[in-house]
Amino acid sequence: MNDQITIRGARTHNLKGIDVDIPHNALTVVSGVSGSGKSSLAFDTVYAEGQRRYVESLSAYARQFLERIEKPDVDHMDGLAPAIAIKQKNQTRNPRSTVATATEIYDYLRLLYARCGTVTCLHCGGIVKHDTVDEIVTTLFALPEGTRTYVLFPIVRAEVKLEPMQIATPEPEAEVPKPKKTATKKSSKNTKSAAPETLTLTDSLKERLTELRRRGYNRLYQSGKIVEFSTPESLLELDFTQPIFALIDRLSISPDSRARIVDAIETGYRESGEVQFHTVPSPTAVISTEPRAESRGSGETPAFSLSTSPNLRFSAAFECTTCHRAYREPEPRLFSFNNPYGACPRCQGFGNTIDFDPNLIIPDKSKTLDEGAIAPWTTTKYRPHHGEMKRAAKAAGILTDVPWYDLTPAQQAFIEDGNSTFPGIRGFFATLERKKYKLHVRVFLSKYRGYALCPDCRGQRLRAEARAVLIAPQNGPAQNICETSALTITGAQQFFDNLQLTPAQLEVAGKILEEVRQRVHFLHQVGLDYLTLDRLSSTLSGGEAQRIQLATSLGSRLVGALYVLDEPSIGLHTRDTAKLIGIMKDLRDLGNTILVVEHDPDVIRAADHLLDLGPGAGELGGQLLASGTVAEVTANPNSITGKYLSGRLTIPVPKHRREPGREHLKLTGARIHNLRGADIDIPLGLLCCVTGVSGSGKSTIVHQVLYRALMQALGQTEGADPAHLYRELSGTQHLNDVILVDQSPIGRTPRSNPVTYIKAFDDIRALFAAQPDAKRKGFGPGHFSFNVPGGRCDVCEGDGTVTVEMQFLADIELPCEECNGTRYKSTILDIRYKGKNINDVLNMTVKEALVYFAGHPKIVDKLYVLDEVGLGYVRLGQSATTLSGGEAQRVKLASHLATARSITNRSVNDTAAKARSRTLYILDEPTTGLHFDDVAKLLAAFRKLIEGGGSLLVIEHNLDVIKSADWVIDMGPEGGSGGGQIVAVGTPEEIAANPASHTGHWLAHVLNLAAPKAEPELQTTA
Repeated sequence: MNDQITIRGARTHNLKGIDVDIPHNALTVVSGVSGSGKSSLAFDTVYAEGQRRYVESLSAYARQFLERIEKPDVDHMDGLAPAIAIKQKNQTRNPRSTVATATEIYDYLRLLYARCGTVTCLHCGGIVKHDTVDEIVTTLFALPEGTRTYVLFPIVRAEVKLEPMQIATPEPEAEVPKPKKTATKKSSKNTKSAAPETLTLTDSLKERLTELRRRGYNRLYQSGKIVEFSTPESLLELDFTQPIFALIDRLSISPDSRARIVDAIETGYRESGEVQFHTVPSPTAVISTEPRAESRGSGETPAFSLSTSPNLRFSAAFECTTCHRAYREPEPRLFSFNNPYGACPRCQGFGNTIDFDPNLIIPDKSKTLDEGAIAPWTTTKYRPHHGEMKRAAKAAGILTDVPWYDLTPAQQAFIEDGNSTFPGIRGFFATLERKKYKLHVRVFLSKYRGYALCPDCRGQRLRAEARAVLIAPQNGPAQNICETSALTITGAQQFFDNLQLTPAQLEVAGKILEEVRQRVHFLHQVGLDYLTLDRLSSTLSGGEAQRIQLATSLGSRLVGALYVLDEPSIGLHTRDTAKLIGIMKDLRDLGNTILVVEHDPDVIRAADHLLDLGPGAGELGGQLLASGTVAEVTANPNSITGKYLSGRLTIPVPKHRREPGREHLKLTGARIHNLRGADIDIPLGLLCCVTGVSGSGKSTIVHQVLYRALMQALGQTEGADPAHLYRELSGTQHLNDVILVDQSPIGRTPRSNPVTYIKAFDDIRALFAAQPDAKRKGFGPGHFSFNVPGGRCDVCEGDGTVTVEMQFLADIELPCEECNGTRYKSTILDIRYKGKNINDVLNMTVKEALVYFAGHPKIVDKLYVLDEVGLGYVRLGQSATTLSGGEAQRVKLASHLATARSITNRSVNDTAAKARSRTLYILDEPTTGLHFDDVAKLLAAFRKLIEGGGSLLVIEHNLDVIKSADWVIDMGPEGGSGGGQIVAVGTPEEIAANPASHTGHWLAHVLNLAAPKAEPELQTTA
């Protein structure tokens, strides 16, 4: 293979026939302004050609379905390695997929627990295990030397009855009991606790005795007596209602007898599956009155005395050492919630069921029991239950004048589950369930139904047998696989680092443990240490999903591959960027080629090779401005990226910042996920940034608490009442509306596009309908719509594409053969304005359309805002399904910016208009996919929204946006359970001066201030 990927004459999309060389085994970054052709080069040319060549390697049968896939528009490409694309989009919607399953960590965990886990009994908490020969010998040699003992086995092999597969009972605490001893437990060595069943002298027993005698077992043992059964008459001395044993050997414990002991054990296991040792007291033995330890498998050497030495029983069966119940040996499928063998039978492995929802029963957790925290008992009909609850709580010592969330878990469980005299919430609803034949009861119950934790597995997804298998680290409590999966990446790293296996376990599972440690380490390295292993994949952001794929790729240890990455630094705090760069370099050092589309300056500076595209967006881009090392590109006068890297171009720090006024929005007592009563104060009329390391709780407090609370307060209810998530919200009288501008798609069909979203297409269709040819043919604006029948293509129904089902491969979309992808009938395409038809207009970029519609201010005004937010390169008719999350967010922002502009233009001094427009805009990382040059445009758009009477609350990691903010709220100090607190509040300069703020440490550099001290130390939490 060549030492580089050679590309000649690339013309995909807006690329202008560029020639590019990408070195192998190097980290190559593609930079440039938004829309300059970076993704066209990396994904639509390099990766697409790699994918096409893979398809060419398939059989002729498979290729017949793929013949119509277009080849990238490139003259020549050589040296291409097998290509793997890792994009920002989170495609996972499977409710069973978790971080652990996506990274293959859970597969190794299942193996680890199946091979090295300690099984505990579901009934008594004892250890479930086989008695191995070595363990038996060790136990015997703990007896005083010279101890005389009989080695026996039952003449009838006991039938091993396995415990049936069970589910945990729906108790308040469904935890698997840990091994423990009680005073009522019998010794695990005592033969009485495992006595054989009563015998009767049947024909089968006679045959068994005859067979034993024929094989040399001439002595039987019962109740301390040895009976010779050389003749049938000798059996008359035996009581067949009592256990009968065959004598294997009589021996004295000494180092010389080791071989005899081992042989006797193996004989007993072979004959009956168990062996017993009955000690024979010596007439000259010293009687000891000291207490004796009775434990089996505890790892400690028991101290025996001759007078009290027990009769020892050992079994080859997999059974409890205390109650001798037999169990199935654990296997990997037992720990899979995707397999019926291991999944909780009640919830089928989902962890929740349709049941009574605690959040509906106790909607406001800030209320006390006296104030009516339990909603069903505040109704007139069921108010007597409230009084009964208060009496039961008083008797149990539970305070009724403290908020619900301040009660301990045990106290909450008492109210929920009750006791023998008080039925609790569950008992109350169980009683009503028996009266469902009444209509009003069914209506009442339906108010409180929803998704709730499975009462059997408590959300842990696995059946009780799987949860009874424990592994203990060197310094810490034993945990089952569910508890291990609930750890954060940081906690899991500590758990597995402290896990010490025995030499025997190392032989079996040493490699497994090493794989788990590596994969957890890789997740930590990509800045995801705040995620838990059982976090659902469907709840991850695009950036988090991409970094998980990156960590998985590093764990797979592939060599000689080409990885194409799409802005892996999205959603990552500046503090963690160095970790991301390190993991990409590790992937490179394995022998792979890394091609990254990126805007982050730290990632760009870390590149081995840099490609800068531009100079503009759309048709003004597609040229290779500079290529080479970072130093060479920085020195190149043609490179816009180089100018920003060298400092010749910068985004200036605002000379004057808006100061907070009287209008504030205050939220107190936010409690959800890692928030523990956080208070947030947001000044209105400003650009306010919420910052903090990844996982510190920014999206939680803004999206899940503040936004939902504002929607409820403004009467725009969405979903359940969020009142239980916070204590108080004030300042809503200063707002008329709240708008969440997130990165969700603007539409989910190919017919959704930017020009329809910003309402500009209505005016464009009216313009075409006003043309003389259209009037002559009777075409109205509706004929130029691809959403309704009339002028659209009847075959593809306005999509422009048809979907071909591929049976065993993913479905593919191909251009419609009837309309050739134009979406319209030929008669509609005959109507032209300035020489172009409606399809030509939809294929224009925003910048081209601004020139084309120069004489139509209604259209230009709506399109201009798209250019203002950095989307001048987007085509008007580009399908919403092809827009990235950042592009979709900026399309929404443009729509709201157009509204704000209309208010501003109405009258600059019209304070009443501004008052009516008092809107809070909430944005989540709007700089996603933006170059330095486009960030400046975005900040200008922010200023116009504020001038229109709006307020902005922006979740952001980009330091250029943070330094331009009027007010900053920094969260942390760490991610996950180590976050959820407000670390610092104030202007960017005040944040930079705060020594406790990670954001402030990095912000000081871009503000040209001296950092207060070294970066705050990382506070690790499990």
